[in-house]
Amino acid sequence: MSERLVVIGGDAAGMSAASQARRLKSPRELEIVAFERGNFTSFSACGIPYWVGGDVAERDDLIARTPAQHRERAIDLRMRTEVVEIDPRERRVRARDLDSGAEEWTSYDKLVIATGARPLRPDLPGIDAPGVHGVQTLDDGQALLDTLTGTPGRRAVVIGAGYIGVEMAEALLGRGYEVTVVNRGREPMSTLDPDMGRLVHEAMTGMGITMVNDAEVTKILTEDDGRVRAVATEDREFPADVVVLGVGVRPETALARAAGLPVGEHGGLLTDLAMRVRGPVADGAVWAGGDCVEVLDLVSGRERHIALGTHANKHGQVIGSNVGGGYATFPGVVGTAVSKVCDLEIARTGLREKDARAAGLQYVAVTIESTSRAGYYPGAALMTVKMLAERRTGRLLGVQIVGREGAAKRVDVAAVALTARMTVEQMTALDLGYAPPFSPVWDPVLVAARKAVAAVRAGGA
Repeated sequence: MSERLVVIGGDAAGMSAASQARRLKSPRELEIVAFERGNFTSFSACGIPYWVGGDVAERDDLIARTPAQHRERAIDLRMRTEVVEIDPRERRVRARDLDSGAEEWTSYDKLVIATGARPLRPDLPGIDAPGVHGVQTLDDGQALLDTLTGTPGRRAVVIGAGYIGVEMAEALLGRGYEVTVVNRGREPMSTLDPDMGRLVHEAMTGMGITMVNDAEVTKILTEDDGRVRAVATEDREFPADVVVLGVGVRPETALARAAGLPVGEHGGLLTDLAMRVRGPVADGAVWAGGDCVEVLDLVSGRERHIALGTHANKHGQVIGSNVGGGYATFPGVVGTAVSKVCDLEIARTGLREKDARAAGLQYVAVTIESTSRAGYYPGAALMTVKMLAERRTGRLLGVQIVGREGAAKRVDVAAVALTARMTVEQMTALDLGYAPPFSPVWDPVLVAARKAVAAVRAGGA
């Protein structure tokens, strides 16, 4: 007897789940209905800053699969249709066609919630003025490009200095704008410790970006015609012809909350290792993945929320395998992320110092400077590596890297070591690749590990 799978959300996690389930079960065995409230499916939101900046030529280059391609695989994908209610008791969802306003209930045997995350939009005077943009969807990216090409002024203010903030600062700088970044934090990139964030600050300033830290935006000022003209803090105004919001995201779980499904400390849905939503309300028939869930941090042992496409696609594969009759699990994350602003590469994995303290861990922290290649080889560039290790055991807790070409992807070595629960002493014996064009004899990550070993042996002194 045929079952019906309903998927809420047509991007990474949702359509990965639908596609994987379809690989395992034929249309006669499993009917798949997917709802997407937007205009696009399976697109790379992470690529929007590079499209805006001109590194990616066309919008459609960011689309992995179109609605038509999904439908060719016998997935009943309904675009511009928003699910407005989940009824887990009756195992059905109520969806609204955003063009006609018509509503309809659809029953399910299995449900996947992949509603993603919503960008934070501060409740400020003027926040909805023309010229103020978020960058969450492809429609957002197109609207921003339209503003950039249709506005004669060349002054841009970015609010927020996380991943999106610094990436959009680069995109706007590359388009010839005078860029100011207003950041409420002590330093940009709060995913780093402040001492490493300071390196990012100094590099951005050197690129011609004006960094304003420890500043709270109070309102968006507008011209007589309503368009944005400046961003105001308590004591300053920053002229702006365009404003880009990059203040972070939160799990989009209002729909799930209203249905009584469990959410965690960070607002994300709680699932088991198979990505099945916990609790009696879900009744074993609901799965969730992507930016709307919390996942286990393998280093701290706590739940956390991380909005990344890599995790979302893996969640979708796991869900689709389980829904389709197979078996898969998602064990957790170590918190690896990389970014860049112009030629500066930024990477992190594991715990920051404040994370380690919050987890009740005693730790040592060391910082080293090294080069991406042998010092005598042309193009060798400096990088800074910070490493945290547990004080008594020497277990690796976290790594942060800031540097030029060749710096960021070195964090992958640390990500593997964290997953394997290696000590810094064990890391010093890793058989990493060496040749002068690629690394010094002692790779920078191993140099940091050696220094961390010495700190552990000295009792953290």
